[in-house]
Amino acid sequence: MKKLFAALLLIVFSAPLFSQSLKPVPKWLQSAIFYQIYPQSFQDTDGDGIGDINGIIQRLDYIKWLGCNAIWINPCFESPFFDAGYDVTNFYKVAPRYGSNDDLKNLFTEAHKRGIKVCLDLVAGHSSDQHPWFKASQQKEKNEFSDRYIWTSDSTLKPAKFVSGVFERNGTYRKNFFDCQPALNYGYGKPDPKNPWEQPVTAAGPQKTKEELMRIMDFWMDMGADGFRVDMAGSLIKNDPGLRATNKLWKEIRSHFQSKYQEGILIAEWGDPSKSIKANFMMDFLIHLRNTAYSSMFFNKEGVYAHDTCYFSLAGNGSPLNFIKIYEQQLSDVENKGFLCLPTANHDFQRPASGDRNTMAQLKAAMTFFLTLPSVPLVYYGDEIGMKYINGLPNKEGSVLTKGNRAGSRTPMQWDKSSGAGFSSAVADQFYLPLDSSSNRPNVETQKSDSTSLLHFTRKLLAIRVDAAALQTNTELKFYNTPGNLYPLVYHRRINKEEYLVVINPSGKKQRINITKKSKRITPVIAEGIQVNVNGKNEIAIITDATAYGIFKIN
Repeated sequence: MKKLFAALLLIVFSAPLFSQSLKPVPKWLQSAIFYQIYPQSFQDTDGDGIGDINGIIQRLDYIKWLGCNAIWINPCFESPFFDAGYDVTNFYKVAPRYGSNDDLKNLFTEAHKRGIKVCLDLVAGHSSDQHPWFKASQQKEKNEFSDRYIWTSDSTLKPAKFVSGVFERNGTYRKNFFDCQPALNYGYGKPDPKNPWEQPVTAAGPQKTKEELMRIMDFWMDMGADGFRVDMAGSLIKNDPGLRATNKLWKEIRSHFQSKYQEGILIAEWGDPSKSIKANFMMDFLIHLRNTAYSSMFFNKEGVYAHDTCYFSLAGNGSPLNFIKIYEQQLSDVENKGFLCLPTANHDFQRPASGDRNTMAQLKAAMTFFLTLPSVPLVYYGDEIGMKYINGLPNKEGSVLTKGNRAGSRTPMQWDKSSGAGFSSAVADQFYLPLDSSSNRPNVETQKSDSTSLLHFTRKLLAIRVDAAALQTNTELKFYNTPGNLYPLVYHRRINKEEYLVVINPSGKKQRINITKKSKRITPVIAEGIQVNVNGKNEIAIITDATAYGIFKIN
């Protein structure tokens, strides 16, 4: 009886410790400035027309010069590349077209020498249908991989999102995105007893899948990675009302992860930080997924996801209020438990330079917005030089979706005038954006020698962000826009006694706004086309030219 009582006491007093076992988010994430690299389009060094890991190594000094201290690389693992590498056939091996595992290890080493962190893209929810695990799961006889994927027990059963085919096994399988991406089995949060293929998360198959995922993460972290961006992070457990099982899964994974790698980070591709941070991720992207905050600001009539109106348009017929409402709510929900990231773009949707947003002034206004908010900044490769989204390109590695073509945001990085150094198949003119002058064509070589270029402007913004504590991540934010004052966009950043005012007019006409704010003096830090006057003690009058932007220090 005494032994039983002692055991019960141990359980009672151990439970709170387990529930608090998660370590804090690594401090470096708060000061991170990410640069996203789409490896096949970044820099080719072996002449095959495809970017590679050695190309990334070759450009690390450029990334550091720009002002970024962290990299996220899209999937670089072995794959048939039906979906640009998001269809993996070997989670433990670099795709030969990119190089070798030793090359990736060397990238980690070289990046760390320069103070740059490297995060890999982890495809956690599915594999390629060419993966040996999936081929083994198709066999009639029960084996180690039979329950690593979700199979019905009869080939005549084809529920939604299930795929039929000719298999030795009698059944259909659950896909995660394309048909060639069978979902790995992490179980169902609420299995339907009528569907025997809906296994609980505690079943052997889901448990082994989870353990394998942690082994994959350990493998790359041991090699020198600094963390992962997790693709479709909320999709692992199916039919999970309230996300209870999903939250528990990622808590267990994070607990294991941080017990071995205290400085490692986990980033979700979820699109809803309020949910993903609660699910124990450390950062999430506020993009086009799950809400309209991003799209209402930037998606115009050209792109993967076309919209009739957006705020950052010369037409000046948009509204920032939807974004402000969602953004402020997300910041409030996340609090100090993790971070939002508002990227300039990514590989799945259009760049800032798209459609009629095609002048240097417009892109500088957009970049000012992206890099002065309290979310973690991320520059998608090429956005710093104004590379444009290109309509009508042929399908490339699964780029074409029902709603649009992602190839337009995945074109070769324009390092110089010769169509993108190392990309023999690229044609220069189709990638050039008609900016204000030929000297500002979007290539690094030309813009580096022009102090007025978007490249230098982006670099300056990042330097200002580093130097100004109030403009950094997780500091105070207040918007001044109301239904009666939609343009210009005006917001206040503050920490302790340090204060800044950011003013952005993306419209093609003059705008003005008066705001109530105590100030003795306002000093421009970086500004173009904006007049700011202090009217008395409590009012600031702001008048902007068309397509204007500025950062002002408040004293």
